[in-house]
Formats: sequence, structure tokens, C-alpha cells
Amino acid sequence: MSKDYKTVRYEASGEFVEKRSRFIGYCKPVKTESEAVDFINQKRSQHWNATHNVYAYSLREGNIKRYSDDGEPSGTAGMPVLDVILKNEVYDVCVVVTRYFGGVLLGTGGLVRAYSQGAKTALEAGQVALMQSCLICSARCSYNQYGKVNSLIAELGAAVDDTVFEGDVLIKFHIKPELLPKLNKQLADATSGEICAEEHGEEFFCTEID
Repeated sequence: MSKDYKTVRYEASGEFVEKRSRFIGYCKPVKTESEAVDFINQKRSQHWNATHNVYAYSLREGNIKRYSDDGEPSGTAGMPVLDVILKNEVYDVCVVVTRYFGGVLLGTGGLVRAYSQGAKTALEAGQVALMQSCLICSARCSYNQYGKVNSLIAELGAAVDDTVFEGDVLIKFHIKPELLPKLNKQLADATSGEICAEEHGEEFFCTEID
């Protein structure tokens, strides 16, 4: 599976006023160009009367990156938005920065700063998070072993997703791939070799960034 990456957790927005121009930064997690284009068109429709609806997006699949100045002077809007996305190393995200002109010209530098701020505002609102590649695992144990096994899983940095209590106990969890061998050794040592975690695939899980 691909390496860990950063994305935004939520669709979100934030806004500010710069020299009477109103800027609204939107972001949304997206997986495909079609999703990105749909989001852009949605914002264009929502803000049909805005002066500009500038956008940029970055996708992991195919390493696709696109942007548009939407009528602003070349290089002053879409590229600064994309630069913020790239500098923060965020993927699978689409950002739209809407501007309502307030009558005061910002100049080239002012536009770059304002659209950069719009992108930063959007990403902060959407909460950048780390997507970590983890193994989906399970461990089956007796009720007497459950306390010890559950503690070991937690101590090794794994996250329990579900626990099924039937004739015995089935603990479902995910863990970073490099930690599984150590966990299995500790499980074997603690249960005289009776318990070993089983792998059921690999998935990305969201982790907060400190």
C-alpha cells in the first residue's frame, strides 16, 4: 500500500476581509477529479454573483494537480492556492477561494497574499490530518485472557475497532505494520504461544497531527 499522507478531515470554510474585498476559503476531501470538479461547480453555483471563484486541487491517484485564476491576473490566485496545498503536503483535497470585490485594488502582491491566506484558512477549518497505512487484525482469546491481551494491544500502539463477546472474545484492531511482529511476540510470551494476531488486509486510518 502507498505511504502515509496528509489530507483534510472535513469539508469546511473560513472567511476574512482584505481592503473591503471578502474572501471565503472552502476545502473538501476528494478522491477523484470528478469529485473535485463537482465541488468547484457547486461553489460557482452557490456564489454565482462573486467576482472570482479561484480553485486548486491535488490528488494522489495519478499525482494530478490543477488550478485556475478564474479571471484574476495570471499567477496571482490559483497558483498561490496550489502552493499552500503543496507546501503543507496535503493530498486528495480541493480548495476554492471565492472573492467578492470591495472596490479597492490589492495589487499583484496583495492578491497573492490574500489567496494564499484564503487557502490556509480553508485548510485550517478542514483540519489537516495524517492518514496512516495500518494492518487490519484480530485476536481471539478466552475471557480469562482478555484483560491481558487487550492491554498488550493498547500498549503496542494499536487501536481497538470492535470487541465481540461470544463463547470466547474476538478483538478487532488496526496497527502499524512494523509493530505487529513485536505484538505477536508479546502475545505469545503472555499466553504460552496460544494467541497470535491474524491479518485481514490493510487500510488507511486518520490520525490527528500534533
